[in-house]
Amino acid sequence: MLNNPQSHGLWELTSPAPPPTTVLSDIRKADVVVIGGGYTGVSAALHLAEGGAEVVVLEAVQIGFGGAGRNVGLVNAGMWVMPNTLVDVLGIDYGERLLKLLGNAPSMVFDLIDKHRIACEVERNGTLHCAVGEKGLRELEERAAQWQSRGAPVRLLSAAETATKTGTSAYAGSLLDHRAGTIQPLAYVRGLADAALAAGAKIFTGSPAVSADQVSGKWEVRTAAGKVFTDWIIVATDAYSTAPWSKIRNEQVHLPYFNFATEPLASEVLSSILPERQGAWDTKEILSSFRLDHAGRLVFGSVGALRGTGTGVHRAWAKRNLKTLFPSIGDIRFEAGWYGLIGLTDDHLPRFHKLDRNVLSVSGYNGRGIAPGTVFGRALARYILEHVSDRDFPLPVSLLTRASFRTCREAIYEAGAQLVHLVDSRL
Repeated sequence: MLNNPQSHGLWELTSPAPPPTTVLSDIRKADVVVIGGGYTGVSAALHLAEGGAEVVVLEAVQIGFGGAGRNVGLVNAGMWVMPNTLVDVLGIDYGERLLKLLGNAPSMVFDLIDKHRIACEVERNGTLHCAVGEKGLRELEERAAQWQSRGAPVRLLSAAETATKTGTSAYAGSLLDHRAGTIQPLAYVRGLADAALAAGAKIFTGSPAVSADQVSGKWEVRTAAGKVFTDWIIVATDAYSTAPWSKIRNEQVHLPYFNFATEPLASEVLSSILPERQGAWDTKEILSSFRLDHAGRLVFGSVGALRGTGTGVHRAWAKRNLKTLFPSIGDIRFEAGWYGLIGLTDDHLPRFHKLDRNVLSVSGYNGRGIAPGTVFGRALARYILEHVSDRDFPLPVSLLTRASFRTCREAIYEAGAQLVHLVDSRL
């Protein structure tokens, strides 16, 4: 997108074409304006349109331009934080309610894929959280116990079982989550957009919202070439938020994350690497992730940005680590490399904001955008359609805050990941 191969990489190369859309260039009326064409925004538009609302989506670039088109493609349950930590932060009522919602979120993603026949390379064989050393194994033992106490279908695997499922003996064990899976993430959000259009939503791309003002009891949302009068606004821009609600960006610290995709692997190599096609990631602080696409490409990623000196450093590290994990892989050649930004909140949990009268937002997915974004899009639609009370929403209403030392922390994350990978590549 925008003639930048490092923005969406493999996903843009292998995704079905985006749905036909145009720039907003006239004056319209709607019940709801959705700002942002990612998982949350398009899911909200789909469920609003199916509920009979007149919906207009305003996307600044193209559907899936933000995190929805750049991520690894793991459809995971829950958040990064431990289940009990989530409850400790939000309290029992909200905490357990949110865990139930997010625990079931992958099944909603898969149901939507089936219902709307979305071609997005779906795999439903679970994901593997892989333990690095004894410390990592203890972390996974505790995570498994907390999920199992809530009846979740997760299972702790031994080092030998993990080696069979991943194709590497590098891990002390792993947590297999049967609820989860993988998708082609850009294809999925484009398929959701197709479904939203079929349900009656209007989607405009290349149409960033530049202002929103209240006029005679309505909201007037303006773009460069048009405007929409509406009763409600959903702001679904998350880590890529700009005006007129750039304050969402201010409460998040951006963490860059990159991926490289190999050429399709030979069949004899594929027979041992992730033979059941689970997606995987490890317990390191500067974590790594790996999964396969349907053509047999190995997608390998970690924290860092592919810009400046980072491009060469992270590429060299990725090649070295793939060879260490999978010695049989042979000569490694990458077809694509890309990166995006994860929006981190201070407690690593999402936020529900009421930004103004009839202006709603959920943001801060902290690296778990696919399933949470999809279910929160539906939750926002229900809030409007069914007049859900604040108390019955899955998250409590919270005030916008400002992340402390945000700029400094972002620089440290990017430089620190580069330093770790530079040192690791030379060991």
